[in-house]
Amino acid sequence: MADESETGPIAVMADTDGEVKIPAPKKERSPRGQKTAAQSPHEATQAPAPKAPAAKPRKHTDKEKIEKLKLIEMQASGGSGTLKDAIKKAGISEQTYYLWKRAAKPVQQPEQKSVAAVDAFEDLVQLEEENLKLRKALAAKLRTENAELRKRLGLD
Repeated sequence: MADESETGPIAVMADTDGEVKIPAPKKERSPRGQKTAAQSPHEATQAPAPKAPAAKPRKHTDKEKIEKLKLIEMQASGGSGTLKDAIKKAGISEQTYYLWKRAAKPVQQPEQKSVAAVDAFEDLVQLEEENLKLRKALAAKLRTENAELRKRLGLD
């Protein structure tokens, strides 16, 4: 029997000539380096692409913003092109245009909204009053009709 203290079996191969060959021990590999999560096997062999420098954001003054918004509105309403074309000619992105437009609306027209809101509220109050009067008139008419039907049927 084999001694249990041995670490593993030794493989002995016999050649056809009767010679005994003992296999050479395998070389041990060094451990592999860790891959980053973003790398795929193909990306590991390629060098990382150089990054382009980020564009410096430009700060526009409020006056410039208003002027550009007016220019865009005039070009778009003038029929000389589409809104997208006018925005590109002004040198800003569509997102920037809509952000500026949203920010400029409350500044330009706060009085018109408040006047319109007051008018709408007054109209609502007037319609509610008229609705109440009509309901009372309808209720009175239905009471008289019910009284007549009861007299005809002799229920009173």
